[in-house]
Amino acid sequence: MEYSEIEDYKDLYNYVKTRILSGKYYILLDEIQEITGWEKALRSFRVDFECDIYATSSNAHLLSGELATYLSGRCIQIKMLPLSFKEYLEFNEFDSNMTIEDKFYKYLKFGGLPSLSNLLDIDSVRTDYLKDIYDMVLKRDVIARNNIQDIGLLEKIVLFISQNIGSIVSSKKISDYLVSNRTITTHNTVDNYLKFLENAYIIYKVSRYDIKGKQLLKTLGKYYIVDTGIRNAIIGYREDDIGHVLENIIFLELIRRGYQVTIGKNNDNEIDFIAINDKTKKYYQVTKTLLNENVLVREKRALDSTYDHFEKIILSLDKTYLESSENGIKYENIIDFLLKE
Repeated sequence: MEYSEIEDYKDLYNYVKTRILSGKYYILLDEIQEITGWEKALRSFRVDFECDIYATSSNAHLLSGELATYLSGRCIQIKMLPLSFKEYLEFNEFDSNMTIEDKFYKYLKFGGLPSLSNLLDIDSVRTDYLKDIYDMVLKRDVIARNNIQDIGLLEKIVLFISQNIGSIVSSKKISDYLVSNRTITTHNTVDNYLKFLENAYIIYKVSRYDIKGKQLLKTLGKYYIVDTGIRNAIIGYREDDIGHVLENIIFLELIRRGYQVTIGKNNDNEIDFIAINDKTKKYYQVTKTLLNENVLVREKRALDSTYDHFEKIILSLDKTYLESSENGIKYENIIDFLLKE
């Protein structure tokens, strides 16, 4: 209520101007989309004052590509993610008898939204909270923003993606599945809804990269969800589904660390992630365990088929392979990997 009189860009500009004296100022603005014409005030601040401006919003409107139009390239976007596992450990308090593995499985189940630390440590309370967050974001940042009429179809698409994270899918494959289950839609409609969900940062699409052909493939890719806790709240948490959840967590960790991430296709072999930054490229395979000989052979075969000098890593929950390597392939425990800087 203290700032309720600030309704448009003129109000905001005048409020800030009366408090600027001399020297450099930091201007921090939260929920900036609530101010009509806010971009005009920000442009004037940059011209009239010596200042750094930080504008935050939970609304995808501010974080979308439209931001570049509003501010004509005079900004840097910082895309926020839920807590990493390392941040999660620092952010929460745990019983003294909990092992690092216990904490990790809790993270797997409920994800990394910071507000969970303020809730009672009761599964039903946390699950209900995550469902409420999902419903709020879906209604505000997807349905209302894009004037979606078929809400049921949108929810079915989110459900499909949640059940198939880490699987290669396409809008046609999703539409075919929905039609086979008596839902009327087209792959164009599904494609539009997927883009709406991406723009709201509910899901992330990862393209495939043909290693042999050295090009991005236009068709087929994988989708990951922004928080595994939200995903588990939507479809339920199952122990036999941990492999997909682990893959989702590693994907988020790689983009959190500043990598551009693609899926690797090398003939008939698939590499879970190719992570590239301005210094290096790394290949990652992610699996729950390598104790099954068939799984070990499959994961190694995909990496063995890449004939370059870049680092090749298999991540698992096994402790048998802690920080070991074999034939140019490094084995690493997932928890240890997540706890690194």
